[in-house]
Amino acid sequence: MLTYEDCVDLCDLTDEEVEAIAEHEHIPRMVALELGNYLLGKKDGVPAIKDIIMDDIYRAQNQGDVAKTAKLKLVFQHFVSNHLCNEG
Repeated sequence: MLTYEDCVDLCDLTDEEVEAIAEHEHIPRMVALELGNYLLGKKDGVPAIKDIIMDDIYRAQNQGDVAKTAKLKLVFQHFVSNHLCNEG
C-alpha cells in the first residue's frame, strides 16, 4: 500500500507545497496532492498553484503570522524555481 510520503515522492511537488494547497482549499493533504499533481499537468496549472500559495502568503500576512509568512515565501520561491519552465 502506498503511503502519503510515497505519493509525494511520485509527485513533482514538495510536502510544503501540498500543505499550502490543502490549507487554501480546505481539503485533506492527500486530496491536495492529487489536485496539485493534476494542476501540474494542465496548461494553466502552474500559475494556479502560484496563486494558491500567494493567497496563503497574503492570509498569513493579514493575520500577522510572521513565521508562517516567511515559510510560505520560501515555499513559493522553491515552487517557482522548480516550475518556471512549465508556466502556461
